Amino acid sequence: MRVRTAIAALVACAATLIASVASGQGAAQQDAGWSDVRAKARGQTVYFNAWAGDERTNAFIQWVAGECLRRFGVRVVHVRLKDTAEAVARIVAEKAAGRDSGGSVDLVWINGANFLALKEHALLYGPFAPRLPNYRYVDTTHVRSNVVDFTVPVDGYEAPWRRAQIVFVADAARAGDPPRSMRALLDWARHHPGRTTHPVVQNFLGATFLKQALYELAADPSRLQVPATDADFDTVAAPLWAWYDALRPYLWRHGEQFPASGPAQRQLMNDGELDLMISFNTAEAAVDAGAGLLPDTARTVALTGGSIGNTSFVAIPYNAAHKEGAMVVADFLLAPEAQARAQDIRQTGSYTVLDIAKLAPADRRRFDDLPRPPALPSNAELGSALPEPHPSWMTRIAAEWERRSVR
Repeated sequence: MRVRTAIAALVACAATLIASVASGQGAAQQDAGWSDVRAKARGQTVYFNAWAGDERTNAFIQWVAGECLRRFGVRVVHVRLKDTAEAVARIVAEKAAGRDSGGSVDLVWINGANFLALKEHALLYGPFAPRLPNYRYVDTTHVRSNVVDFTVPVDGYEAPWRRAQIVFVADAARAGDPPRSMRALLDWARHHPGRTTHPVVQNFLGATFLKQALYELAADPSRLQVPATDADFDTVAAPLWAWYDALRPYLWRHGEQFPASGPAQRQLMNDGELDLMISFNTAEAAVDAGAGLLPDTARTVALTGGSIGNTSFVAIPYNAAHKEGAMVVADFLLAPEAQARAQDIRQTGSYTVLDIAKLAPADRRRFDDLPRPPALPSNAELGSALPEPHPSWMTRIAAEWERRSVR
């Protein structure tokens, strides 16, 4: 009897061992290990589709490309986009054509509505982000936007690479006492007619200008965290349009024309046509004044009560031809060296997505040693970052603004 029991126990143990081995083999097949990813990535060409509207960011991407080639043997080609929707449309078209492998987009700078669209239609590869070695340094505790993209859980289908938060940039020599809220902007504009504007609302920065105002003006801002509906959009947005209708005549060129982008708006300020502008780059005043792209008197103005903040991500399409190379590039974007370079105002001035406390002392010093001119706000000065509204609010706001503009 004891023999039978011992045999039964042995069989059970063997079965457990076999199951464990099978499970391990399955895991090994699913994730061959980062060394295998690096080995497969060597020699690949990664087509990195990224917005190209900022030359400093373009230069940073070129630096990343050089480092990835030198360190990992991965060639990076920056496919310069005017709008991320260009890459999204290409991925959708390839899916419709049955091109489920060998896709033309390997890595894409994406977030918000574009991420939601691709995720909902299972057009993303992953979850890959937790597999990246440098992901362990990402601040997933204190920075909610690193794990939730415009109210949509990331679930590992994107890797963060830089943060942004809405601020005003004012020319301190001419702006007087600049406004520190969207409500106060109306009164300021009345006293400084024609001296502020925003990009066209089809541009993400122009849309965010209106979203920030809606946050401050809506009776219940928490409503913005769930999808907008036909039943409630008009009611929730009514205070926004009342405010905007009062503001518009005091904008640059009486609100009849708008700059096409953030850089175009910046040029107007540098040319002396504006005294105040909206920015999604907390370091823009410091970075661009130092580069001669803004007046030396440009200063950052944080909004009281907080302002919309978000994280920029990279994602890998489901049919990417070079997934391993794309993962290597995404991982390098998270390396402390790359993150500190990006935050340097002599480069892009993009605030890091990392938790500095998680870094080794030598890597923490990379951030401690960065220059901090007067135009660069501290984290305390910026205040709290408000979560992005659900993407449906941006879509509807842009459509309604367009409708009102052609009346």
